[in-house]
Amino acid sequence: MGFFTSSAPAQLHPINPPLGLHPSYFAKQPTTLILKEKVFSFSGDDFSVKDTNGFTVVKCHGQALSFRDRKVINDPNGQFLFGLRNKLLSIHKTFIGETKDEKELFRIKKRISFGSKMEATFINPQTSQQVTLLLKGDFWGGSADISIENGPIVAQITRELFNARQIFGDQQTYYVTVAPGVDLALIAAICICFDEAKNEEK
Repeated sequence: MGFFTSSAPAQLHPINPPLGLHPSYFAKQPTTLILKEKVFSFSGDDFSVKDTNGFTVVKCHGQALSFRDRKVINDPNGQFLFGLRNKLLSIHKTFIGETKDEKELFRIKKRISFGSKMEATFINPQTSQQVTLLLKGDFWGGSADISIENGPIVAQITRELFNARQIFGDQQTYYVTVAPGVDLALIAAICICFDEAKNEEK
């Protein structure tokens, strides 16, 4: 996995106990994921989220990439990690992450409060406690943090990445640097939902 320094000022410290749903996806060092803006606009295509070394972290499979139907997030070998579903008729934009048999794993929704625009909630299997992650800042403006509520930052989002090879970069590229001990697949799914919610505003 790639290790690059985010242009955001905060240093990402290891999270312990680890945070997330899939222990095999816990980052062993600060790891940067590459995201494309409006990734769901490419109707009918599958897509992958990669790190800065070009390794595939997760794959999203869907015949028509909209959240009207349940989409599937797989590992690089095609093994199911979770589904993503748009919860229709909810007051605030809400996405549900599910097991293969559609049991809820996590929930991502818009938040009406000062200083935080989105939140993700789930039960952390490592502690059996509910965790709330908050998005603060401008997600697609190129400067935002994902942090545990009343706790440390677990991921940072930026447009700029020092030392990144230019082949990865364009005006629609964003980088999400994830702290050690945090589930890369979960952060990727959360950012995909953040992106979809943001673009539906336009």
